Amino acid sequence: MISKSLAKYLGFRLAFLLVTYIVALSIVFIMLRLVPTNPVDRLITQLLQLNPNITPEQLKEYMKAYYALFELDKPLWMQYITYLSKAFRGDLGFSYINVGRRVSDIIMSALPWTLFLVVPATLAAWFVGNSIGAYAGYKRGSLFEKTLLIVSLILSQTPYYWLAMLLLFAFAYRLNIFPPGQAYPPTMLPSLTPQFIQAALYHYILPFLSIFIAGLGGWAIGMRVLTIYELGSDYILFTEALGAKDSIVFRYVFRNSMIPQVTGLALSLGGAVGGALLTEIVFSYPGMGYVLNRAIMQTDYPVVQGVFVILIATLFLANFLVDFVYALIDPRIRIGGEKV
Repeated sequence: MISKSLAKYLGFRLAFLLVTYIVALSIVFIMLRLVPTNPVDRLITQLLQLNPNITPEQLKEYMKAYYALFELDKPLWMQYITYLSKAFRGDLGFSYINVGRRVSDIIMSALPWTLFLVVPATLAAWFVGNSIGAYAGYKRGSLFEKTLLIVSLILSQTPYYWLAMLLLFAFAYRLNIFPPGQAYPPTMLPSLTPQFIQAALYHYILPFLSIFIAGLGGWAIGMRVLTIYELGSDYILFTEALGAKDSIVFRYVFRNSMIPQVTGLALSLGGAVGGALLTEIVFSYPGMGYVLNRAIMQTDYPVVQGVFVILIATLFLANFLVDFVYALIDPRIRIGGEKV
């Protein structure tokens, strides 16, 4: 049963995330309205290219229909209210370019690919980085610790897209070991057959490695610092004075050092998703980044808007779940002086 203090803490966090979510959605709305390009003008231009003999009266009717279809004929404040209400209902509207196709359908076809790329790579980097960082901190002063620190500092400052391009150039174009892009061969259709799964995993390796390696250094550095701090704690010094085995001491240190890293996992999701979007563009991976890039190039604002709505909602949900887990594993969290 959830205690009163825990419920109060989670309620506060949920309210904070809700307000932040509205602010983030508002920023997306304002930024897209500041873009000077009018998407209806683009559609009218395409219409004129297809039918140069269209009359001015017909053109005016088409413009009126497009403005009504995309609700651009309403006042800005009404567009904003409609946008927020639809965002909370999950109604993302229709694409400007793929007229008649819902934005949610476009995004839902790409979201699984992004999750398939981001979640395993981020969790793997978190687990491996914390493990080697804890070992380096425990073996402070050793050659392993010094080497890991240098490598981790370099990796932590390496942009996702730069590492993706480096891996693509080295292993796809120079060594010709992995395919240069896409999520699967163009001659295959997505299915659950062993042949397709094998081909998809083969195409998955380089995008996965670019996110995994880029995130590894930061976790290793952070865990090394936390481990060294824990090793100087009174309870560890007392445990060592009692003659406890190194494995027992390391287990205590690792467990207590991991608590802040759980919070760090939630905070890193934004960077991981942003890195994944750029990685998908580099590898032409059919995820949210690829869809977003095409939508920006085509001035398909509802798709751009929808991608950000889904990404923001996903990140905030992940943050709330991590807050919940953190409140359960760390009894030191207090609300109003009470233990959770």
